[in-house]
Amino acid sequence: MNISIASFSFHGALAEGTIDVFGYLEACRYRYHLLTADIWNGLLGSDVEMQLDEDRLRKVRQAMDERDLVCVNYHADGCHVWEDDPEVRARHRQLAERHLKAAEILGARTVRIDTGGRDRHWTDEQFDAIVAAFQDFCRRAAEGGYKVGPETHWGAENYPDNMLKLHQAVGSPAFGILLHMGKDTWNTPDEYDRALAPIAIHTHIDQKTTYSRVDQALAILLECGYSGVLGVEHHTGKNEFAEVEAQLALVRRAVQHARTGRGEGYRGNPLLDPVSERSHNR
Repeated sequence: MNISIASFSFHGALAEGTIDVFGYLEACRYRYHLLTADIWNGLLGSDVEMQLDEDRLRKVRQAMDERDLVCVNYHADGCHVWEDDPEVRARHRQLAERHLKAAEILGARTVRIDTGGRDRHWTDEQFDAIVAAFQDFCRRAAEGGYKVGPETHWGAENYPDNMLKLHQAVGSPAFGILLHMGKDTWNTPDEYDRALAPIAIHTHIDQKTTYSRVDQALAILLECGYSGVLGVEHHTGKNEFAEVEAQLALVRRAVQHARTGRGEGYRGNPLLDPVSERSHNR
């Protein structure tokens, strides 16, 4: 199972001016030894026009190709489907289409666009508009060979019943969700992940999940037949290069645990006889 680092993990370094998208790609390949890129639109530039400049996007794609990196996810903020103001909705829809074009230039395997809707449930009007938008997105994604969907991110998206209902209504094999794992909005984190893993096309594994239940979270994904990428995401904005490295190591260890079992307990030195071993351990 492949692992990626969501580039939002470096938002603190971005704010300080110590990283850009090219530095992120270099770190993914040569610091963290990955073959994946997981690109948040905020790392592409300081404003929308810079983020979506096609010439610059092609340079980013060239930089990925030179490093043998595959863009496993492109996550776009600022273009969620629903806003109460119809004019804002229309602007977001146009922006979402441009982000899909950006994802296509980057060769993204999956794309995250949020639904909008800040309450516990969507209204009928909101839901119908969100379904129609994602059906259109999915037609485009199917033609381009990638998948698209929202993240369990904010508002109504945080609840499994809403996301399962949306998945059924959109009804496209090109639709799925970015599962931000381990949220506590649905009984327990385990039950939350178990409810949503069957429709996940990408994941975010945050610091809390990494340090408290990563083996269990990964077991749930595997039980559900998840075949996507494990996306490490860090949020503190502090010491990000080291913190990401620590999270990444724990996720890598969990993958190995899933393959071969946990390596618990000292079993002795096979080159020593039992008497010598007891003496050695005094």
